[in-house]
Amino acid sequence: MLASPTFEDIRPLISTICDLMRTAPQIHIHAPADAAGVLSLCFIEAACLDVGLPYVRRFMPPQATLPRDEVLKPQSIDNGCLMFLDPFEDTWALGDIAQRSPTHITPLSVSVRLGSSKKGRQGALDVVAQCAAIAASLAPNGQRVRRLRPFAGSGLWLREALDTTFDPVHTAIRDVLSEEGSLRVVALPDVEQPSNAMIPNLSERMLKRLRKAWPTMDVDARTQALSELVLPCLTDSNLSTPRLEELIWHRLLYGDHPVDVVSQIHTAMNDWPKQADAAKVHASKLADFFLMNGALVPSSPSTD
Repeated sequence: MLASPTFEDIRPLISTICDLMRTAPQIHIHAPADAAGVLSLCFIEAACLDVGLPYVRRFMPPQATLPRDEVLKPQSIDNGCLMFLDPFEDTWALGDIAQRSPTHITPLSVSVRLGSSKKGRQGALDVVAQCAAIAASLAPNGQRVRRLRPFAGSGLWLREALDTTFDPVHTAIRDVLSEEGSLRVVALPDVEQPSNAMIPNLSERMLKRLRKAWPTMDVDARTQALSELVLPCLTDSNLSTPRLEELIWHRLLYGDHPVDVVSQIHTAMNDWPKQADAAKVHASKLADFFLMNGALVPSSPSTD
């Protein structure tokens, strides 16, 4: 992933950050106690565990609990390297980041070249993807880092870019992860346990029938059936066309887990506490589960 064109603009920055982390007496990882914070922090923590770097982590209040005019700030540290993961900061241009510490990780504007024409498209490289790249550079063969790798593009799903238009960075990272075998891109009927609440007006009965017939259908029949399935969903203005296309045609599966990546994120966010202190505890427990299992939800329903 780090060698892909999406990360070409920031490779020197990633190298600088990794050098600072390797030589620090201790690494302090600060992130907000929300989904983007957990995902980004876990990539850094996984790399530290894989290569034996000393670290401590701290979850700050989630963005949703802050007053409108308050800016998220890390707590001061006595010594070491502070990794301040700031997914809700405005997108910075690469030329402007010299104004702040290189380990203050915010969304960055990058150029992505897609298709046969290789025409450049501007996009935002989010904090989760940057942390995944940092982790891959620190621990390229790390067991924990590779376990989390299918979620490297998940922060882009959480951003608002897909609510309005095609996101070239999201597509580029998804394609890289698919090509290298970290995940499989499948259509909705191929997912054993999807979270269909993300798709308004979706007919559960029609999807169930389609899933049974799916293995026997050719490409044209599948295309026609999915078009009929999704037609009622197009009337809801709250779901953008780019997101709907991802939810119907581009579900992301990995290993033998029956729940796709986006459904896992959706389920985890539904259970999030609204109070700041409870959210910190929840985020810490979820981070532990994610690091241990490489998933945000269990692979089978609880029998309790």
